[in-house]
Amino acid sequence: MENNKRELQIAALENGTVIDHIPSEQLFKVVSLLGVENLKTPVTIGYNLDSKKMGKKGILKIAGKFFEQDEINRISLIAPSVKLNIIRDYEVVEKKLVHLPDEISGIVKCNNPKCITNNEPMRTRFQVIDKENVTLRCEYCELKIKKEDILLL
Repeated sequence: MENNKRELQIAALENGTVIDHIPSEQLFKVVSLLGVENLKTPVTIGYNLDSKKMGKKGILKIAGKFFEQDEINRISLIAPSVKLNIIRDYEVVEKKLVHLPDEISGIVKCNNPKCITNNEPMRTRFQVIDKENVTLRCEYCELKIKKEDILLL
């Protein structure tokens, strides 16, 4: 009986993507990073939901949207433990984990005010130099940025 109550907290999804195990404090950054606010399909956002593994977690259910792996990998910058479930006809047909790519382009701002990317209209580009601790290096000015200092564009 208790399991049914938990499942009813967020409605079932017929077709689309569920992004689960998002740290609650990172949920709205993930929403922004994926551009969820611009979608025309129904989106369910669960915030501060109980989780045995995490204490509290966030979840996104996005109807009719199937993300490419590189789109999902972006969220590993801020939420490396998320689980991705692909839903078709109310069934999970595929599960994916996120992976931090070797290069991040156009989604992180360089923290160096003198960097050319902050003074010219150009796309930022960072090499991931430490995947475990999430450390990036700007390809233009070579500034190293740690996870806690990452600013999203």
